[in-house]
Amino acid sequence: MVATKGLTGLRPAPEHVARVTAPPYDVVKPGTPLEARLFGDPASLVHVTLGKEPGNALARLRSEGFLIDDEDPAYWVYEQRWPEGRRVGVFAAVAVTPYDAHQVIRHEKTFDDKVQGRMQLVKDTGGHVLGPVFGLTRARVDAVCERAIAELTPTYDFETDLGGLNDLHGIHSRVFRVPEDSPLGAELKATLATEPVYIADGHHRYHAALKGGQSHTLMYVTESARIQAYDRVVRGTVPFAEARKKLTLTPVEDFVTPEKNRFRIYTAEGTFELAAKEVPSDVVGRLDCSILERELYPHLGLDHSMIADPKHFDYYPESQIDQMKAAVDRGAYELAIALHPVALDELFAVADAGLGDSHIVMPEKSTFFAPKILSGVFIYRAS
Repeated sequence: MVATKGLTGLRPAPEHVARVTAPPYDVVKPGTPLEARLFGDPASLVHVTLGKEPGNALARLRSEGFLIDDEDPAYWVYEQRWPEGRRVGVFAAVAVTPYDAHQVIRHEKTFDDKVQGRMQLVKDTGGHVLGPVFGLTRARVDAVCERAIAELTPTYDFETDLGGLNDLHGIHSRVFRVPEDSPLGAELKATLATEPVYIADGHHRYHAALKGGQSHTLMYVTESARIQAYDRVVRGTVPFAEARKKLTLTPVEDFVTPEKNRFRIYTAEGTFELAAKEVPSDVVGRLDCSILERELYPHLGLDHSMIADPKHFDYYPESQIDQMKAAVDRGAYELAIALHPVALDELFAVADAGLGDSHIVMPEKSTFFAPKILSGVFIYRAS
């Protein structure tokens, strides 16, 4: 159901791939050691994705030999390995279609400022798409990817070194070039065409492609994904000491990922568990992040309009629970809240319900797909 073609554009010179590739722009927080480390390497794609002069930065990476041109259309099979697992998928140029065509299916709403930012980056870099949309498919594409891995020599074979500052640190990547006009390329195209693609991550990137009039955009497509809980640190307008009088809290020892429909809350006063009072039957209302917004936030003097305000909220994957505790310990936020991760079935249920009603979407910051997909494995020249 989704049309694809091989990619053309720019890619890292093989000897520089580990330095050029970088985490997605939206997980590199300003003022952090990760940001400093990435900007400290002149080869890093972060100079383009987050730098002040992205067009000039891209031109410099090309002129200095960190990036090379590749105009022969190809799919790129991408294998990631980490201590706990492995995932395979494929980079492709995916046709950009309206949501009501039901070929590319969303589960989150988008925000104009972020969409405009992604559109501007494409313009500033002369029509280049730097970071992929992360797509899920029910098509049996992984088997074709495995054959490519078995039969081909990798173009790239490297390990990402981020000094332990990001979930992508230490992940081993292999990337295999599959020419579009090869038998495997034809099979990848035909297999991907059998099912729609669900956007797992990168809604703003896809919407920017749609609003920007692109015919195709860069997408990583896989059958498998691992969702971490997307936890949060919070500072309300009502002190927790006052809010807790209206809550039924159970003191607990550990600040860890809780069971479904339960929430762990870390504070200067101790660690507590809060159980959901009501779990609705509708696909959005029964999500733990929706329950949290209804049953806890009002007691803290918070509402939905504040969730993107860094004075009141910041967000972390569950792998960074220690960083959340540290933010509370140093007084940056009053609470750290750990949730149970969203299940893939829940994501598909919301996305499918949204096919008939575009207002049905997941709340913001519901999911964190891990590991992320490196930006810069391929840079697509948009058409």
